This record gives sequence, C-alpha cells and structure tokens, in this order.
Amino acid sequence: MEATIQLQSGALALPTELCNKYAIKDGATFRVIDLDGIFLLTPTEPMVTTLALEIERARVQAGLSTGKMLKTLRAERKRYHKEKYSRKNGRKTSRVP
Repeated sequence: MEATIQLQSGALALPTELCNKYAIKDGATFRVIDLDGIFLLTPTEPMVTTLALEIERARVQAGLSTGKMLKTLRAERKRYHKEKYSRKNGRKTSRVP
C-alpha cells in the first residue's frame, strides 16, 4: 500500500486502511527512525504494559496468588522501612544506595 499523509498541527494521521489492518488504536505510540531522510515508523508497546505482563507471567509461573504476593510485598516494605529508618544509639540511621 502507498499513501500520502500530511503533517497538521504537529501530528500525522495514518490512513484508516493501515489502522484497521494492523489494529492501531488512538493513542498508540511509535518510534521514528531517521535513515538519512527516509523515515521508518515502527509501533512501540508502552513499557508499563510489557512489565505488567511479565510480572503476571512470573506470578502465575511461581504459583503465587495476588493476595500472597501483596502480603509478601507489605512484609518487605515493613522490613525495608525498619532497616532503613531504625534508630541506633539514639540516632536515625540511613543508608545511601
């Protein structure tokens, strides 16, 4: 397919045929690569979505329930806070990472 697109108010609109063919929705993000005046446009997946899917995959693989994972997270936060902000010799201690 070949199409002409026009820059308007700093935005490019893709042809409807391409959006339908590749299931591109409003708000999709793309990476633009400049190949010496030839622009390569590639869709990107937001990192948050990728990380969320990876965490979910690891959770299922480990056989953890969401409740168990949250309980463990709370315990780790409590341990970290106690370790980082506990008082030794009457003074607050803090480690610099």
